[in-house]
Amino acid sequence: MRQDRPVSTAEIQPEETAPEETAPAEAWQPDQLPSEAVREEYQRVVDEVRRHRHAYYTEDAPLISDAEYDALYRHLEELEALHPELVANDSPTQEVGGEVSAAFTPVRHLQRMYSLEDVFSLEELQAWVERATASVARLGGDRPLRWLAEVKIDGLAVNLLYRNGELVRAATRGDGTTGEDITHNALTIKDIPTRLAGSNLPAELEIRGEVFIATSGFRELNEQMVAEGKAPFANPRNAAAGSLRQKDPAVTARRPLSMFVHGLGAREGLAAGSQSETYALLRGWGLPVSPYFQVMDSFEQVLDFIGHFGQHRHDLLHEIDGIVIKVDDFGLQRALGHTSRVPRWAVAYKYPPEEVHTKLLDIRVNVGRTGRVTPYGVMEPVKVAGSTVEMATLHNQDVVKAKGVMIGDIVVLRKAGDVIPEIVGPVVALRDAQEPKVREFVMPAECPSCGTPLAPGKEGDVDLRCPNARSCPAQLTQRVAHLAGRGAFDIEALGEEAAVALTMGPGPDPAENGGAVAPGGPGVITTEAELFDLAASHPDPELRARLADVRVWREKRSKGQGTGVFELVPYFYTRGTAKKPSVPTANTQKLFEELDKAKSQPLWRVLVALSIRHVGPTAARALATAFRTMDGIENATEEQLAHVDGVGPTIAASLKEWFAVDWHREILQRWKDAGVRMADEVDESIPRTLEGLTVVVTGSLEGFSRDEAKEAIIIRGGKASGSVSKNTNYVVAGENAGSKLDKAEQLGIPVLDEDGFRKLLETGTV
Repeated sequence: MRQDRPVSTAEIQPEETAPEETAPAEAWQPDQLPSEAVREEYQRVVDEVRRHRHAYYTEDAPLISDAEYDALYRHLEELEALHPELVANDSPTQEVGGEVSAAFTPVRHLQRMYSLEDVFSLEELQAWVERATASVARLGGDRPLRWLAEVKIDGLAVNLLYRNGELVRAATRGDGTTGEDITHNALTIKDIPTRLAGSNLPAELEIRGEVFIATSGFRELNEQMVAEGKAPFANPRNAAAGSLRQKDPAVTARRPLSMFVHGLGAREGLAAGSQSETYALLRGWGLPVSPYFQVMDSFEQVLDFIGHFGQHRHDLLHEIDGIVIKVDDFGLQRALGHTSRVPRWAVAYKYPPEEVHTKLLDIRVNVGRTGRVTPYGVMEPVKVAGSTVEMATLHNQDVVKAKGVMIGDIVVLRKAGDVIPEIVGPVVALRDAQEPKVREFVMPAECPSCGTPLAPGKEGDVDLRCPNARSCPAQLTQRVAHLAGRGAFDIEALGEEAAVALTMGPGPDPAENGGAVAPGGPGVITTEAELFDLAASHPDPELRARLADVRVWREKRSKGQGTGVFELVPYFYTRGTAKKPSVPTANTQKLFEELDKAKSQPLWRVLVALSIRHVGPTAARALATAFRTMDGIENATEEQLAHVDGVGPTIAASLKEWFAVDWHREILQRWKDAGVRMADEVDESIPRTLEGLTVVVTGSLEGFSRDEAKEAIIIRGGKASGSVSKNTNYVVAGENAGSKLDKAEQLGIPVLDEDGFRKLLETGTV
C-alpha cells in the first residue's frame, strides 16, 4: 500500500485544509456588491493572467517579464480579497501551474504537485514565518522548528517516478494533478539516473525537481539558434521548457539541460524524518541535489542566507529568482498541511526584479578610447533594479546577431545590481505586432566620429576599431575622461561632460535630433598632451582663452520641467553681461588646481592614464614596482617586460607597440615638461616584509582604501592579487567580504582581519 511516512508524534494534529484562501471578513460587506466596472476590471485581469499563463507554461514564450506578471497576479489577488464573491473555482488564483499540452500524453501524479506562495518583501516573509511558527505552537508539537533554505531555480518543474530504483516515468507539473509525459526526453538528461544507486531502495518514490539550463549553456544555445536562423529564447527557463517539450528526443539530447531535485511526492518505504535528511539519501542514490541549501535554527540566519545569495546570485551555476524557505521536519510539514494551491510549510521569497521588458528604439555605436566601436541599445526608459535605464551595451556586431535582436523589438533587459545593463534578447512572440516593423541593425563601415573606415585591430578580431587614434574626436574624449578617472589621475572636476566640452564642439540642435545631444568636433584641445597646459602653475594663456568660447547645448526649463527648447550656453565660463565680464566658473578654477595636484600622482597612475591597451591598475602597479621610472619601462625589452609578474607577453607587446608611436612619446614629453611625475621615489625605510608573498584583499577595511591596501602590499615586495588560488598566501577580509572569502575558506588559506593585516605588513608573518 502506497502512503506517506507516518508521523510518530501522536500529539500533533493536522489543521483543517481550507479549500481556498480568502480575504479577512472585514474586507467587504454583503451590501457592498461590486459595480459593473469592478466586474469588468476583474474579468479583464483574469483573462490577462490566463493569457500570460498559457504563453509561459504551455507555449514557453512569455509575453511579459516575471515582474510584470507578478504585479498583474497580485492585482488579481487584491481584487479577489476586496470582492470574494467574484472568486470562482476556475480562477487562476485557485489553480496550480498551467495547462496540459495536447501534444503530450497526460499522466496523473500519484501525489499532487503544489505551487508555492510568493512573498516580495522581508516584512511579508517575516509575517509568514511568524504565522507558521504560531501554527506549530498551536498544534502542540515538541520538535524544534528548523528551517531549510535553498535557492529558487528558474527552471521547469518535473516529477520523476521510480519503482524499486528504476525510472519508469517523467512528467511536467502541468496543472498539479495531471502532467505531460516527457519520459523519453528526460532520459536524455545526463543528471537523471535511469537506475538509482545502492540497495534497500524505496518500492515507489516520486522525486520533484527543476530542469534548467546553466547560464553559460544558455548563451551558447542562443548563439547556436541564431546561427541556424531560428529565434533565440527569451530566458533560460523558457529555453529549458522548450527543450524538454521537444517531440524529438534527439533535439532534447542536444540541449544543455541539467536538473536539481528539491522534494518528494508519494513515497513507499522511505525512512527519513526531514527534508535535509532526505537530501542526503537522494544524493547517495545518485540523484543531483542542489549544493545551494542550508538548514538553520532562526529567522536571522534565514535573512543572512537571503542576503548572501542576493549578493552572489550571478555567481551561481544557474539563474535564480528567489529563495525557498521550508519547514525541515516532515512531521511538522504534514501537520501544517496545504491550502488548495500551496503548502503551509513552504514559501518563496522573490528578489526584487532584475529583468523587465521594454522597447528597443534604436541601436547606435559608441567609439571608445582605444578605438573599439561598440553597439549599444537605446530603449524606452524603464525602471529595473532600482534605477531608470534607457541605454544598454551590445558589445559588438556578432553579439547583436547572436542575441537575435532587431530595432523595434520588445526586449528583455537585465540589470544585476550595479552591473552595466544588458539586453538579454527579444520577445519574439511580440515581433509581428510591432509598429513600425522591426529592422535589422547594420554595423557602420566608417567611424561615426571622424569618418575613417573601420577595421579589426588585427586578423581574427571580432571587434571593429577606428584606426585614427590620434585625430578621432570620440577617442580623444574617452581618453581624457579615462585619464581623469579614479583609477588614473583622479581629477574630480574633469568628468565625462567636461571631457566632451574640452575635446568636441557642439553638434546640431538636439531639438532637431530627437532630443539627443550629439557632440561635434574638434574642441579646445586636440590631444591629451595639451591637458596640463591648463594647470594653475603651468598655464597656456592662449589655450585658456579658448575655454571662454566653449558652448554646450542646455534644455530650457520652466517650473522645473524641460521645454524641448535648447540653447547654447558657456560651459567653462560664466555668462558675461555689460556690467560683469565672463570669468572662469568655480568648477573651472577647481579643474586648474586639480590638474596641478594630479602631477604628483605615483607612476602607476600615470601609466593607467596613458590608455595603453591591456594596461590596467594591476599591470601598472607591477611595472612601476619593477622599473620605478617611465624611462625604465620604455627602454626595457619585450622579454624583460613580459617577465614581470602580472604583465606577461600580451601586455609586454602592447607596451612596446605604444612606445613606438611618435605622438605617444610627445604626450609623455609634454606632461614631463609640465611637471607630471615620471618616476617613483624608493622609500628605503619601508622594509620588504612581503617579498615572495601573494595577498588578496576583499571587503572594506576601516584604515585602508582598496588602492591603499594594494599599495601597502606592493611597496613591501608582495603581490596584491585580485583572485584567490592555491598560490595565495593570505586573504585579508574586511566588511562585506564575498566569494573570495568563501574560496579562501574552501582552500584552507589563512584569513586575516585588519589587525592581522597590519601585523603582516610590519613583520611578514602572523
